[in-house]
Amino acid sequence: MRNAIAVMNTKGGVGKSTFVLAAAETLSAKLAKTVLVIDGDAQASVSLMLLSAGNLSRLQLDGLTVVDLLVGGVLRDEAVDWSRYVVAGVSDVDEARSVYLLPSDMQLTLFEREVAKQGLLAPLRAGIGALLGHVRAAFDVVLIDCAPGLSVLTECWLREADYYLAPTNPDHISTYALEVFAHFRGLNPEMGFADQLGVLITMMDDQSPADREHARRLMEDAQNKCFAQALPRSKALQHAGHFSTVERSYGRKYPGPTGAAVEAVCREMLERLAAAPAASATASPPVAPA
Repeated sequence: MRNAIAVMNTKGGVGKSTFVLAAAETLSAKLAKTVLVIDGDAQASVSLMLLSAGNLSRLQLDGLTVVDLLVGGVLRDEAVDWSRYVVAGVSDVDEARSVYLLPSDMQLTLFEREVAKQGLLAPLRAGIGALLGHVRAAFDVVLIDCAPGLSVLTECWLREADYYLAPTNPDHISTYALEVFAHFRGLNPEMGFADQLGVLITMMDDQSPADREHARRLMEDAQNKCFAQALPRSKALQHAGHFSTVERSYGRKYPGPTGAAVEAVCREMLERLAAAPAASATASPPVAPA
């Protein structure tokens, strides 16, 4: 199944990591999907949203992050068991028990520098492709939280994933970033690139005339393939990234219209994925405890 989605915008601050978090928890809690979140950002934002700081620090110290997986497979040319780095039991939503995480670490930036220094872009892309080949079969949906900008690693995710999804705020700078991204996508077409899943409007304020006008322009451009539902600017989504050591219900974390909006986006996302060719039955995901 073509189910690996790189979530990307060249501009930061558009709610990318928050969307990955909310989508993963919604797909699990409301739509009974197994979801793997791959944190491809050295800031490790979505890792900290799905794990306590203490648990993430322990995984980083124990060498159990995406950085360690890639160092072994790319820099050391070792056979790496990807499932060893996947963490179960993440999320503070008590109904979201089928969310898994491949966490990140700030050392990811140093890894990228070493890849560039040694001219290992081809092995890196091959390693990313092999990883995605494995996890596609083990999970219903794979969400890759890419770093903003166009780093070596981000380019590999975008070229090896099945789709990319672009969250964007309804403002001039964010929408301009989509044009920059479209230009990059057109470069080196022989190298391949993920198919566009669509643009998702985030942090939408329905009471703002400027937001409504930017949203209208985005949705009227057929090339954007905008999702019908925008994500609102809400306190619930602003606070969703604060990991709670006490589990809470989905409805408490994403109350009322906020939860309904995220669920609508997730349902449309699954509908778009369903247009892809059918894949073989999924395998059971790994169960390494957090």
